[in-house]
Amino acid sequence: MNDIIKNKLLLLPDQPGCYLMKDRQGTIIYVGKAKILKNRVRSYFTGSHDGKTLRLVNEIEDFEYIVTSSNMEALILEMNLIKKHDPKYNVMLKDDKSYPFIKITAERHPRLITTRKVKKDKGKYFGPYPNVQAANETKKLLDRMYPLRKCTNLPSRACLYYHLGQCLGPCIQDVSEDVYKKNIDEIIHFLNGGYKDIKKELVEKMTAAAEELDFERAKEYRDKIAHIETTMEKQKITTTDFTDRDVFGFAFDKGWMCVQVFFIRQGKLIERDVSIFPIYNEPDEEMLTFLGQFYTKTNHFKPREILVPNSISAEMAEELLKVKVLKPQRGQKKDLVQLATKNAKIALQEKFSLIERDEERTIKAVENLGKQMGIYTPHRIEAFDNSNIQGTDPVSAMVVFIDGKAERKEYRKYKIKSVQGPDDYDSMREVVRRRYTRVLKEDLPLADLIIIDGGKGHVEAVRDVLENELNLDIPISGLVKDEKHRTSQLLYGNPLEIIQLARNSQEFYLLQRIQDEVHRFAITFHRELRGKNAFQSVLDDISGIGEKRKKQLLKTFGSVKKMKEATLQEFRDIGLPERVADALIKKLQE
Repeated sequence: MNDIIKNKLLLLPDQPGCYLMKDRQGTIIYVGKAKILKNRVRSYFTGSHDGKTLRLVNEIEDFEYIVTSSNMEALILEMNLIKKHDPKYNVMLKDDKSYPFIKITAERHPRLITTRKVKKDKGKYFGPYPNVQAANETKKLLDRMYPLRKCTNLPSRACLYYHLGQCLGPCIQDVSEDVYKKNIDEIIHFLNGGYKDIKKELVEKMTAAAEELDFERAKEYRDKIAHIETTMEKQKITTTDFTDRDVFGFAFDKGWMCVQVFFIRQGKLIERDVSIFPIYNEPDEEMLTFLGQFYTKTNHFKPREILVPNSISAEMAEELLKVKVLKPQRGQKKDLVQLATKNAKIALQEKFSLIERDEERTIKAVENLGKQMGIYTPHRIEAFDNSNIQGTDPVSAMVVFIDGKAERKEYRKYKIKSVQGPDDYDSMREVVRRRYTRVLKEDLPLADLIIIDGGKGHVEAVRDVLENELNLDIPISGLVKDEKHRTSQLLYGNPLEIIQLARNSQEFYLLQRIQDEVHRFAITFHRELRGKNAFQSVLDDISGIGEKRKKQLLKTFGSVKKMKEATLQEFRDIGLPERVADALIKKLQE
């Protein structure tokens, strides 16, 4: 788990939504939903998992999330995002299935049906409803309450539904359009929120049945109420008008603005764009400028309709973009704008929290370290470490941290030239002498603090070079590791003393990062050099292999192991004479 993920996990909201897991290329590899984002996303990075989940977690390098207003919205958004991005770790919801809608058909004798496909057929669609069973039960209730046609084709005689009073019987009698209109208006009223009156009536019937000890009937009423509540829970992630639209929401604070754009395509929210940037004018003016740049500089597709918050001038935006711009005042469109705005506020707060946390880990940690050591704030820290195996191929490395952050372009590698055998102290003297002689000659910036990966002897060796040879007064400290090779103690002063740092403090974590980084850099360089030297030494005593052929072999095989596995023909294929190739194979076998 990298630092990006660690920091983001601390800032997750305890709200419903969808999360998108990304690999190191930024590709979305998994989309999931959560009732509480904070709990669900964190669960991936804690505890044990089965093999499949473990493979997913090992590939995750970053994640993002979209907050929704309810778990139902999260369900529908998850479905849309999976179909859009086709993540390789999602095995559900990849087919063409979708959640059902309740539909009133636009026929002469209309019907009430459930369907998974929304068509431009003048029918009236309500939904989608993630709970399929609840949607079907609610439709059954509507069928009993409003006697619309049930059969697909009109029969020649009345069916059972007619005799039960659940069909108007257009097959045996004329039914006026006014009668249909009355029934349809009541169904629309029910599906748009009027269900509360019916729910109230069912609650009264349930209570009465319970008082009469008719518990089976009371349970039936209770189940009907539950189905209605589940089906009629509002969601705004999917619309039924097929209109392509972009929905803008923004938030601003402390001189920064976050703009969230929801892309609605074919009535479905399939993607979003997040932009966070500093602002210097009034937020509404900055928002108008952003709108213009969003479609001109970025070449985004212009939809048929754009929704913006109330504070934005729709007339100016419309003139700027030459697209219909609306400031919705009610209904589903207003809910979409509010949802985009809500996500913008959360993203902006996350940005500030990440900045504050980054400062705690870096510049504040550096300031606290300086205070603990009794020195000026060490904005520039240079750390050194040696690496060798019993004196062979000795190397040293230096890493630089500026304001608590690694400055990789200033890292340096050193081959030890003047020291014979495994002498860590003299190796450190040579490297420090070479480094700061060059610093003085070329007028490079001086370190505010030098950290040596070692104990008292290493520090005193460096102090001797700096003070007695180069006449430099730079604070020098040593980092000592414990028996498990972990950062243990900070040595500083003259004479050297242990500086007590709290093990859970950010300044201690900073020292750990510096020590781990300089060790990694030194040992990587040593391995590279040792591998190259081992390769070269195998070839040195073979007649017919000079520098040119060494480079060719190195380029082709890369290691002694690969050369051992090669055949005579493979050596001949790169131009080695058979005599030379035979000699090389014999040498490798030895």
